[in-house]
Amino acid sequence: MKRTFVCCVGLTITVIAAAQAANAVMKAMVVHEFGGPEVMKYEDAPRPEPKDDEILVRVMAAAVNPVDSYVRQGMFAKRGMDNRPAIIGYDISGVVEKTGANAKKFKAGDKVYSYLSVMRGGGYAEFAIAKESETALKPKNINFEEAAAVPLAATTAWQSLVDEAKLNAGQTVLVHGGSGGVGSFAIQIAKARGAKVIATASTAHQDLLKQLQVDQAIDYTTTKFEDMVKDVDVVLNCVRAEALARSYGVVKKGGIIVSITDEPDQTECAKHGIRGSRLGAHPDANVLEELTKLIEAGKMKPIVSQTLPLADASKAHQQIETHHTLGKIVLKVKEAPN
Repeated sequence: MKRTFVCCVGLTITVIAAAQAANAVMKAMVVHEFGGPEVMKYEDAPRPEPKDDEILVRVMAAAVNPVDSYVRQGMFAKRGMDNRPAIIGYDISGVVEKTGANAKKFKAGDKVYSYLSVMRGGGYAEFAIAKESETALKPKNINFEEAAAVPLAATTAWQSLVDEAKLNAGQTVLVHGGSGGVGSFAIQIAKARGAKVIATASTAHQDLLKQLQVDQAIDYTTTKFEDMVKDVDVVLNCVRAEALARSYGVVKKGGIIVSITDEPDQTECAKHGIRGSRLGAHPDANVLEELTKLIEAGKMKPIVSQTLPLADASKAHQQIETHHTLGKIVLKVKEAPN
């Protein structure tokens, strides 16, 4: 009888735990309809459960990126990305809460950061699902807010300069939008690889370029970069402006333009004997691990210009849509554990 009773108690506890998990809720910014920043609502949402190959992260901070606002506006709906009610957000840092049966890389309690797939999202919430292929251990020498600023933007910079442009020591790179999220990481990655860095930014953001120790800082509001620059090996275009159209002539023959915004004109590229590529970044834990090495070696540091509570995500989106933010804006979701 005792054994039967114990079994029954164990079964009851399991059933109750499963029921509680199924009914668990969390706070999140939820999008029920596409539109402006105001469509995001701070409300209760079902807490996700990790599948066998996934991990559940207790989110401490989530960064804001331009792509967040594009998804919120419905720009990706034509690609089949309409899973409303949706939780957007693709950069997170936090603590592993739970792992799926086949997820072996991390354990509960690990401090991690992740670049979540744009097709899935979920970062603007107290808990988020991540895959091991999107996640790495958080750099030890930065806090959760700084860590959340890294994944998407720094991965984009790495994949642009290292994977696509094959940037090497001794080469010269021109970064358009050097004070933004991707641009500020690109400068540091290029410097760490021994390249000479030229970067453009507005008058108000020249101090950041100096802080990042660029070799040549250009104020695009007062100076035409094409009058100051020639024969660069790589142009990284991080802005939506006429800068791309004016860049073909400053790249040496055999060089490359990588744009994360508009598509390079292949006719112009051919005319100048250069390559042109539009890069769409993708999550890669191996890249995150390389970024961690740079951060822990003191060769790269995220630039966080503002931290806001999760409930103020709409304010963050209003700022990100100006396309003139300094570094990254981060949403603080939870207080960091001791």
